[in-house]
Amino acid sequence: MTSVVKDTEPQDEKPQMSRSLDFKPVIARASNSKAEIATTSAPPVKNATELPTEELNGEEQSTDWFDEDIEKTPEAIDKEEPKDESLTDRPSWANKVEYLMAQVGYSVGLSTIWRFPYLCLHNGGGSFIIIYIFMLVLVGVPLLVMEIAVGQRMHQGSIGVWKNMSPWFGGVGYSSFMVCFIVGLYYSVLMAWSLYYLVQSFQSPLPWALCPLLNNSSTFDPECSRTTSTTYFWYRHVLKTTDEIELGGLPVMHLCISLLVTWLIICISMIKGLKSTGKMLYVSVLLPYIIFVCVLIRSLMLKGADFGIKSLLAAQVPALYSVDVWRRTGNHLFLSMGSGFGSFTAISSYIPRSNNCIMDASAVALLNLVISVTATVFVFATMGYLATENSEKCYLKNAERVMNLVTAGVLPPELRLPESLYQHMSYTYPRWFGNLPERAKIVALPYLSNCDLSEQLKEVMEGPGVAFVVFTEIVAVFSGSTFWAIIIFLFLVTTGLSTMQGILQGIITPLQDTFSFLRRHTTLLTVGVCTSMSLGSFFFVQPSGSYYVNLLDDYWASLPLFSILILENVSMAWIYGARRFHADLIIILGRPISSVYRLLWCFVSPFVLLILFLIILIHLYVRPITYMAWNSSISNEVLQSYPPWGKVLLTLLTVFTILPIPVYSLYILLNKISPDSMMHHRDTDFFKDDVKEEKQKTRPRLPVGQSLKKMNKNR
Repeated sequence: MTSVVKDTEPQDEKPQMSRSLDFKPVIARASNSKAEIATTSAPPVKNATELPTEELNGEEQSTDWFDEDIEKTPEAIDKEEPKDESLTDRPSWANKVEYLMAQVGYSVGLSTIWRFPYLCLHNGGGSFIIIYIFMLVLVGVPLLVMEIAVGQRMHQGSIGVWKNMSPWFGGVGYSSFMVCFIVGLYYSVLMAWSLYYLVQSFQSPLPWALCPLLNNSSTFDPECSRTTSTTYFWYRHVLKTTDEIELGGLPVMHLCISLLVTWLIICISMIKGLKSTGKMLYVSVLLPYIIFVCVLIRSLMLKGADFGIKSLLAAQVPALYSVDVWRRTGNHLFLSMGSGFGSFTAISSYIPRSNNCIMDASAVALLNLVISVTATVFVFATMGYLATENSEKCYLKNAERVMNLVTAGVLPPELRLPESLYQHMSYTYPRWFGNLPERAKIVALPYLSNCDLSEQLKEVMEGPGVAFVVFTEIVAVFSGSTFWAIIIFLFLVTTGLSTMQGILQGIITPLQDTFSFLRRHTTLLTVGVCTSMSLGSFFFVQPSGSYYVNLLDDYWASLPLFSILILENVSMAWIYGARRFHADLIIILGRPISSVYRLLWCFVSPFVLLILFLIILIHLYVRPITYMAWNSSISNEVLQSYPPWGKVLLTLLTVFTILPIPVYSLYILLNKISPDSMMHHRDTDFFKDDVKEEKQKTRPRLPVGQSLKKMNKNR
């Protein structure tokens, strides 16, 4: 590949480049202005045409989809850069730091903080992490490079990008837009829950620390007495939840207020476009990580933290062969990373075209992985402490039960516990019980509870609103619980804010690109989008709203997301051309990049995505879909199946979000066959029988200097 040297002839090409590249050296120039740097990138897709084969120097050369792009000089590329006012006047990030914070802040959300540790516990521990890293490298990073690169190259949001990549799949951008909108509706509710907990944290003692008293009585609420105070506070105070999803009701007032404040914060952070968003990112991205480091250090100092971390590192080999574990891992990977929503494309559309998108994508993926694993260490360390505490309480109850049974004559006297046993129960009790005669063990076991640390760890990790129930339990662990409650829930609020900023960017940017006049009214557009979405999100703060959040997040989001990712991948790799896209990246970066990306884009990524999509589809429609519901009669969580209309709702929403793809393809087809309309795009040429006509065209000749060099080289 050529090196970038000002006003000099290109250097010899790398020998490992393909034969077609040897005949078409790239001329790149260094420039002092960003505009000149941007012109060294590949030309817009809308100007691309499929190249014919021809004979050169008596040999027939192979046709490459990207050959014409590589042989164009910077002057020719300059002429082909978009001249539309909406593109040339496009704003940009103030600096590279703000851009990277926007990408990382969007990618690392609330699901990264809790869902990754939860899945890690229930899907093989270290084996889950191994599978996650494997899929991240082979599929996650290549797709992330693709989404960031197309936005950076074309300076458009998801709608404009995929129209240009392939008009036949132009509806993919509209589907991404709709998925982004629906996910934003219920994701804002998660942020509202965090905000409500943050407000409630400014009390001492914390409201979830103890069960409430009955009115005009000194007796605790019996419903709370049958469960933990944190679980009761979550279901009965925060959500005011119903026992079934069919039982609705008016929106919960305090959640409505919290939701309005949430949307007000989001709107203010984005009301001035990139100027306000960039400044807010310093708070919404940097502050959570500072807080996170503090709570991580504190959690590692807890008793039993080592047991939790050992449980994390213990890989279960059978999990590596489980299809269900691979399905959950792939599902979480793309939901957590945020690929397919169009937000990566929108955020990168405001960065200069010469930016190193491969390095950025790798950095975002690496930080997402590091934070996921770090959050898992934090959660497992704290859960190890809670499991140790619960285990000691369990041993103490067993000891008291044994003493009562011995006193009652049910158990033999030799089972009486020594006084020294009550110190360090987690060590002394198992040793005492292990030294008992086998006959005594057999007699005592039916009366005793299983206090094994592994069982206690699973129990403390269970629950539906885990991110909130468990975090409230974590707060109770630390001394100065009020201070730590404020810190932890501030961390959750700011983490949710950075993700919501990315989601909103995936909505606002396509609107401004589609309707250029909206770019002059960013404030009005932002207020309008936030207002409409806030009204829609009120549906999820009714008493049964949390069940709908689980329905969409657990079962719906993955279906349109994988459909979008598959079509994006096919559109780029097999219609636009992976080799041509690879060449675009070479021109953008000014250096050769590994051809492994082409292999991943063409074969590995679409194959893995298709398999995951089919497995998720089968899992959804063959197995019953379930959710954890609150049962007020027993004051506990019970596993219930969604009613039959749940799958109907999922199907309708999925069809609704992917419907723009076939509709837009039909629109292109009608325009193609209409005599009054003629589309000039390379991706539509396979509908025309003009191969012979294309073969008669002559390939543009190389400049004289380059031709002489090539002739000398061939000799």
